[in-house]
Amino acid sequence: MAKTTPNHTQVVSGWAALDSSGKITPYIFNRRENGVNDVTIKILYCGICHTDLHYAKNDWGITMYPVVPGHEITGIVVEVGSNVTNFKTGDKVGVGCMSASCLECEFCKNSEENYCDKVQFTYNGVFWDGSITYGGYSKMLVADYRFVVAVPDNLPMDRAAPLLCAGVTVFCPMKDNNLIDSPRKKIGVIGLGGLGHLAIKFAKAFGHHVTVISTSLSKENEAKSKLGADDFIASSNTHQMQSRQKTLDFILDTVSANHSLGPYLELLKVKGTFVIVGAPDKPLGLPSFPLIFGKRTVKGSMIGSIKETQEMIDICGKYNIMCDIEIVTPDRINEAYERIEKNDIKYRFVIDIAAQSSKL
Repeated sequence: MAKTTPNHTQVVSGWAALDSSGKITPYIFNRRENGVNDVTIKILYCGICHTDLHYAKNDWGITMYPVVPGHEITGIVVEVGSNVTNFKTGDKVGVGCMSASCLECEFCKNSEENYCDKVQFTYNGVFWDGSITYGGYSKMLVADYRFVVAVPDNLPMDRAAPLLCAGVTVFCPMKDNNLIDSPRKKIGVIGLGGLGHLAIKFAKAFGHHVTVISTSLSKENEAKSKLGADDFIASSNTHQMQSRQKTLDFILDTVSANHSLGPYLELLKVKGTFVIVGAPDKPLGLPSFPLIFGKRTVKGSMIGSIKETQEMIDICGKYNIMCDIEIVTPDRINEAYERIEKNDIKYRFVIDIAAQSSKL
C-alpha cells in the first residue's frame, strides 16, 4: 500500500494497475490537501505514454502498486496556495513527468532539474512528504506550482496533453543543437509514431528540410502528405540508404525497438549529430567506424526542465503545433494499451477524464 500522510484527506476517483497483469481498473485513493506551494487541478485530459504500460506491468521491476499512471496532464486550476503568484483559479495548465526535485543542486539551480539525482516523477515517485505519487489517470491532481506549466489559450487541451512528455522530448534535442533559429538544415527523424510525428512538426515549423526514416515503406505517403516531410527513406531498402549517405546534418532517433545505429550514422554528414530519445530495453549496436571516419557525435536526451517545457508549449502555441490524437474514455484504457502494443495508433491516445461513458 502506498504511504500517505495525515494531510491526505481528499478522496479522488481514478484508474490504477493493482498488479503486474497491468490491467487498469477503477481505483479510489487520497491526495494531500492543497499546500502553500500547491495548485489543485481539475484534470480534463491525460495522454497515454508507452511508459505507462511499462509501469503498469512492472516491466522495469520498480513499480509500487497500486500505480496510477499518467504524466501528460492538462486541466484547470481550481485552488492555489498562498505562495503561488503565477497561477490563478481558472487557468489552463499542464503537468508533465516531474513532481519534485531537490531544488538545491547545480542542475536545479540551472533549470535542469530533470537531471537532478533526487528528481521524483508524477507517478510511482516519492514526494517530499514521503507519499507515493499518483498520476493523471484521475479526476484531480495536487501539484507543486514549480512543476506546472501554463497552456496557451489557442491550444486545445486534449491535443496539448501529449506535448507535456512527447513534445518536450523531441523539442529539447532541437533546442540543444541550435535548430530553433538556425539556417535551414537537413534533419532526419527515425520512426513515425508519437514522438516522430511531433519531431516532424517542430522541424518543419523551424524551417528545416525533414527526412523520415522508417522500416515501413507504407508510411511514405503519410509522412509526406499528412505531416509535410520532404523526403522518406525506407531503412530496409539498401539502395535508398546508400544513396542518402552523408546527406543529413542531424538525426533524431525516436525508436524504442532494438536496432543498430551503424546504417543510420552513415546518413550523417561529416561532423553530424545523432540524438537518441527512444529507449530500447537492450544495448544498441554502435560500430566505431561511422563515428571515426565521419567525426560524428552520438548523444542522448530526456524530457526537459520546467523552463524548457514552458518554452516548448509556448512555441507550440505560436506555430499551432499539436499532437495527432485519438480520444478514449477511461473504461477503454485497457483496449488502448492493447492497441499501443500492436502499434495500432496514430499517434497518441488521450483519455477524456470527464467522459460520461466512464465507469466512474
